[in-house]
Amino acid sequence: MMKIRVENPNNLKKKTAMLCGFVLENSDKILGLENMNSRIIPSIKQSINDMGGEFGKISVIPTIGTSAQRILLAGLGKREKLTNDTIRFVSGKIAQKARELKLKEFSIIVPPTSLIEPISSVSQIVEGCKMSLYKFEKYKTKIENNIPNLTILVAKSEKISKAIRIAEIISDGVVYTKSIANLPPNECIPTTLANFARIVSKKNNMKCIIISKSDLNKKGFGGIIAVGQGSKNEPKLIILEHNHGSRNEKPIVLVGKAVTFDTGGISLKPGEKMDEMKFDKCGGCTVMGIMKVVSELKLPVNVVGIIPSVENMPGGESYRPGDIIKLYCGKTAEILNTDAEGRLILADALSYGEKQYSPKVIIDFATLTGACIIALGTNIAGMVSNNDKLVQTIIKSSKRTTEEVWELPLNDDYIDMIKSDVADMKNVGIGRAAGTITAAAFLRNAIKNTPWVHIDIAGVAWTQTGTKEKPYNPKGATGFGVRLILDYLQNI
Repeated sequence: MMKIRVENPNNLKKKTAMLCGFVLENSDKILGLENMNSRIIPSIKQSINDMGGEFGKISVIPTIGTSAQRILLAGLGKREKLTNDTIRFVSGKIAQKARELKLKEFSIIVPPTSLIEPISSVSQIVEGCKMSLYKFEKYKTKIENNIPNLTILVAKSEKISKAIRIAEIISDGVVYTKSIANLPPNECIPTTLANFARIVSKKNNMKCIIISKSDLNKKGFGGIIAVGQGSKNEPKLIILEHNHGSRNEKPIVLVGKAVTFDTGGISLKPGEKMDEMKFDKCGGCTVMGIMKVVSELKLPVNVVGIIPSVENMPGGESYRPGDIIKLYCGKTAEILNTDAEGRLILADALSYGEKQYSPKVIIDFATLTGACIIALGTNIAGMVSNNDKLVQTIIKSSKRTTEEVWELPLNDDYIDMIKSDVADMKNVGIGRAAGTITAAAFLRNAIKNTPWVHIDIAGVAWTQTGTKEKPYNPKGATGFGVRLILDYLQNI
């Protein structure tokens, strides 16, 4: 585990294996070290000119006669193109270089206030470094366990210390989310997720409720039961409650789809890339990670996490195309495709969350539709909602965290597209048209008037063809949504 400490910057007097500084494009200065000893400048000036401050470019220079064994120059690119993600991205590259060099420690000097606010810089440095050093190596016989420690050179203050603590907890929450989402299907079934929830709740004083198959059946969770009945691994409805707001305050309900493996059921998927369907649980993992962080930060809000978890398998007891099932909300659904299963379990969880908790807001995450990838690619999540104010609040958090979302429309025309001749609705729309929106329209039918936003993370939940390379998103699950919703919860 990376240990992080803060020291006041003092030119090059700090003893360190590697002193790291940022350089803007077309600049000949290291930000924060503009007043370096003149005798050091000649030895690195050429390197600064060579790398030119190009975004993401790294240059390491050995030094003689200084307290720093090496100086690392990290390019930030053009000043006018700096975003909230720039420092996070480049810090991740720095941390990976420190590990590559097998260093035990490295130091990063925070850019001056004139470029970026120090609290923001520190948070991005911590997040970038910690998340970029994560590797999923649970099943490797030889593990690369070299995690260097980090010293942040910045003027000490209580605000800086608090920012580091929060960034560490959030980063660890993202890594936790990735670690569960990356688990193979033979090692992570619905019962496994339920056990993770019990452990998280016990450590962090949250209430945990697990509703198992028999009770799901008795209470009318028709969607969850139908999807899960083809597998020998029983479905679970996992509920975590964080009650740190006022007693009369309505909670925020978070819902996450967790299909631990999705074969498509009777409507069997093609074999190509079916292995990636272990990531169909990413929505539920995101909610689990958010609840972990919320509880560790002791945020003064009431938050409920609801995770419907199933395994969608073909078998003698599988649900079939042509079946009509009754959902928890009381409405009936005609099944036209058993691979459109996520909306069935989400509909049950959404209506349960609304009825049980009377929330002020419901937010759901789901790897719901391949159509979302066709529409938006693999770097932006789709968003559908019944409330403009909620959408704008989420967009503000998206801009701060650079976990990008894009709103898609939802009107009566799309609702009409899922009307069934033999039931209240059908689980797919008209052909391929507006697949992401018609899936959301199905969910909209499961709730009444609670402000709600659905976030389709099919394209962003794990790294795929076309995913933008980021050091803090190595191959596998990305943990998308954890930072987004933590920002939302801290700013509402």
